[in-house]
This record gives sequence, C-alpha cells and structure tokens, in this order.
Amino acid sequence: MAENIIKKVIENTKDNGVKNTISKIFKRTRTLAATSDYDRWIRIHSPNDDELEHQKKAVFEYSPKFSILIPEYVTGEHSADAVIKSVEEQTYDNLEILKDGDLKKLYDEADGEYIIIADGTGLLAPDALYECVKRLNEEKADVIYTDEDTIDETGKRYIEPKFKPDFNIDLLRSYNYIGGMIAVSVKLVDKVGLYNSEYGAAKEYDYILRCVEQADGISHIPKVLYRKRFSSKTMQEDKEIFCLDSGKRALKAHYDRLGLEVKVEDEECLGRYKTTYKIYGNPLISIVIPNKDHIEDLKKCMDSIDERSDYKNYEFIIVENNSEDQATFDFYREIEHRDNVTLLHWDKEFNYSAINNFGVKNAKGEYILLLNNDTEIISSDCLSQLLGYCQREDVGAVGAKLYYEDGTLQHAGVVVGIVGAAGHIFGSMDENDTYQLRAMASCDYSAVTAACMMVKKDIYEDVGGFDEQLKVAYNDVDFCMRIRSIGKLVVYNANAKLHHYESKSRGAEDTEEKKERFNNEKGLFENRWHNFLKQGDPYYNANLTLDRTDFSLRV
Repeated sequence: MAENIIKKVIENTKDNGVKNTISKIFKRTRTLAATSDYDRWIRIHSPNDDELEHQKKAVFEYSPKFSILIPEYVTGEHSADAVIKSVEEQTYDNLEILKDGDLKKLYDEADGEYIIIADGTGLLAPDALYECVKRLNEEKADVIYTDEDTIDETGKRYIEPKFKPDFNIDLLRSYNYIGGMIAVSVKLVDKVGLYNSEYGAAKEYDYILRCVEQADGISHIPKVLYRKRFSSKTMQEDKEIFCLDSGKRALKAHYDRLGLEVKVEDEECLGRYKTTYKIYGNPLISIVIPNKDHIEDLKKCMDSIDERSDYKNYEFIIVENNSEDQATFDFYREIEHRDNVTLLHWDKEFNYSAINNFGVKNAKGEYILLLNNDTEIISSDCLSQLLGYCQREDVGAVGAKLYYEDGTLQHAGVVVGIVGAAGHIFGSMDENDTYQLRAMASCDYSAVTAACMMVKKDIYEDVGGFDEQLKVAYNDVDFCMRIRSIGKLVVYNANAKLHHYESKSRGAEDTEEKKERFNNEKGLFENRWHNFLKQGDPYYNANLTLDRTDFSLRV
C-alpha cells in the first residue's frame, strides 16, 4: 500500500509539479481529519435514546400534522424502505406516509398541514419533525429547512456536513443551498404548486424558488436533521451536469416572475450560477478614495478603473489626508484638471469615518463607491456588477471579492461575532479551498468591507453615514448593520473582483495608543450590537466556530 502511495505521489509530481502535489497532500489530509472530526462531533451532538424518549412525551400547544409524500419515481441505488423506516422512527407522531403514486395524486390524498416530498436518497433524523414542531411553536413559518450531512458508502460514517445560514436569497440564487429536507405549509403549496417536470433534475430547485417567493416566514433549524445516503460518484456527477441547464432555466423563471431583468450563466464550479443584473439608465458613480501619500497605489487604483472598467460614468472624489511627500502634490496637480476628478483636503486627525463622510457629502453621484487607495480592479465588469446589484430595491450595499497580491482571499464577506467582534471570512485562503466553495457564491452577509463597498447615496444619508466615533475599526461593519436595520440587504458579489494591498496607508496596530483606540472602538461596537452578538449572526451557523474564519466546526 505504501509503495502505491509513493508511486502516486511521484506520478502527480511529474504531472503537476512539487508545489501542487504538496498542496494536494495537505488538502487530502485536512479532508480526512475533518471527516473524522465531524463523525465524532455529530454522534456527540445527536440526541441519545433517553432524549428521544423524552421527545415522544412532549406536548405542544400547536401540533400540526405532517404528510410525507414518497412518489413512485423515488428509485435508483436505494429503495424507499429506508426512507419509510426513518419516518416511522420519528419521535413526533402526528404524521402520515403516502407512497407509490403520482405526486399530485398523493398530494390530493394528503390531509396534513405541512408536506415533505421525500427524496429517495435521503433519510430523516429521528428528531426531525419534533424539531420542526418545536420551531413552529416559537415562530410562524410557511417553509422550514435544516442542516444536513451524508452517510458514506460503508453506511457507518457521517461525512460532508452542510451547515447552512438562515434564509439567504442571494445564496439561493447562486445555488440550491436549501436542498435536503424542506417542510412546506399546505396553504403555500396550494398557491405555488408542486414539482414541475419541465425542470427535470432541477425540479426541487424550481419548487424551492417558487415557495420562498410567496412564503410567509422561512425558518432554518441549525441542526442536522436530514442525511443523504451515499450515491455513486458517476451518478452524482451525471445528475449535476443534467441540472446545469434546467437549473439555469429554473432560476431565470424565478427572476422573470419577480420582474427582474437578468442574465444567468454557469459559474466556473459545477452547479453554481452567476447573475448579472440589467443596469437601468446610466447613473453617476462617485468613487470616494481617502489618500495619504502612497501615490503609486493611488495611481494604480485609478488607472485600473480608467483602463479596465466597462462602466464609464464615474467620478473620483480624492480626499487628501495630511500627505507629506512632494510627489503626492505633484500627482494631484496632474489629475485635478480632469473633469471627473474632485480633490478635497482633510486637515484634521485621521478618522476614516469622518473622511468618508466628508467625501460623500461632496459627491454628485446617485451611487457611492467607497474604495481604498490600495486596491486595483481585476474584472472589467467590477463596477457594473456592483451597480447591478445595488440598483435592486431590496439591496442597500454591495461588497466585492478582494484578493491579496498572492491570489489568496482578503475579503469574501464579514461575519459579525467571529474572531472577536467581526471578521473577514476565509482570510488568506485559496477560494478553491473554502467551505462548500462559498467564496465563489454571491450571497448576503451582515456586513462587507468598505475597502470596496457600493451604496445608494440616499441610503448612506438615511442611516447617517459612518459613525465618526469609530475612527478606524468596525465603522464599515457598524454601517452595514445600520443598513440592515432599515430592512435592506448587504450583498457580497463574488464576481466583482479586485486586488487589495491592505493597510499600506495606515500601518499596523502596533503602538499602545493605537491598541487603546482599537479596544475602545471594539467596546463601542459590541455594546451597540450586544443583542445581535448574543443571538449570533443569521448568515453564519451556530455549529461553526467563532475562533477561526474557515467555517470549521465549533468544538
């Protein structure tokens, strides 16, 4: 066996080089370790026999009946027997099983208040319906979904956990992250209908999209209550390939129903979708860039937009902040004659919030792009991608995917409560290594970084701009939180791509004065958002660690 492994390593090194081979070995090692860790973790966190017996005796004020529909087409590698057994073992018993018929016929026969359409490869955990009813006694919901995992080919180990966020419309539009077990109220199904065979293997995706469009409440239970049985790799790949076209059609139909004009394309990774929103009109974008010296950075930033951007109606608002180098002022003289450049002078102490507020106050655009001077756009459609999302009525701010110079991630969204008060997820990771390839999926987060953030100017003003008490730290996160508090979404756009040569203009938090200031600002942020931090970020998952940014298990 050892000889075979050595042989494979040698062959891989010849084909792919030493660096890629070492990277592959580390990835494989991490995968094996994660699988082992998760198998232990889920056994510890699943209810034991005593707990299951206790659940059976529970009395709820509201005890809805569940109709489990097992259509006749549920075939393949697995029979429906195990599915039926998993339903029969539920600790909540107000249910019925309808099987071996056309889905519509089964639905007509059902008399439950909620329905679950069974997938032949999936099993319900014994406490699945109990947890659903428990949640329904806490909050009203037409749609309930849960976390899930997979039973491996041996039938003995639990692998591939999918820990999901609470409802995330933009993640759902990137791929069917809900999947798994979905319980839907009959009154909602009566409105939207059942599966539509027109969408083939993507019929579940189409069904979920139609459900969330009209649901009165969408609730996520962060517990593994559904598990897929292992399917052969070939079957799974065939299914995913088959889903590509039908999935795009299902997603486009969703947008059409909502009156959103978009282009839907395949992403680089299988089964993911890229949405490009139509831009209405030709609105002016005011690009606000604070700057202190580092003219090479500023010039690179501006040149990348001038030379690469496919969207051309923009102005630069450069907020000069106590520069000292003569070369800086020489460069300002070169650019200040341009029609689309405004040079402002900030002569007070460094205060990132106040500087940006000052810049926005002097901006003429309908849309504001807050941008650090040490950034450089990569994708030509960077501005148009940000603008397309930002023009949506339900969106308040949009952030971008930022890379370090070496190609690893600097920003792919912000989770509030992680590694302190808030943190960039997947920092310094290769995007191909991120949890469920999440860095490649546009989605909603509680915050994005102001190193590159587009926001409607009227919303910027409505929430009062950046809080000038937060001079350096947490000001962008606090700003996003206030945008969310008025009912608007904050979106991470995975297709708006820039390099970010972070913090060159400010330096590290390496003095006692800076450390004290940072701690004071952190304390202010934590006090303001105490309740949110206590409840946990809805766009994260309670089963994931707060100590790291790689979405690893919370131990």
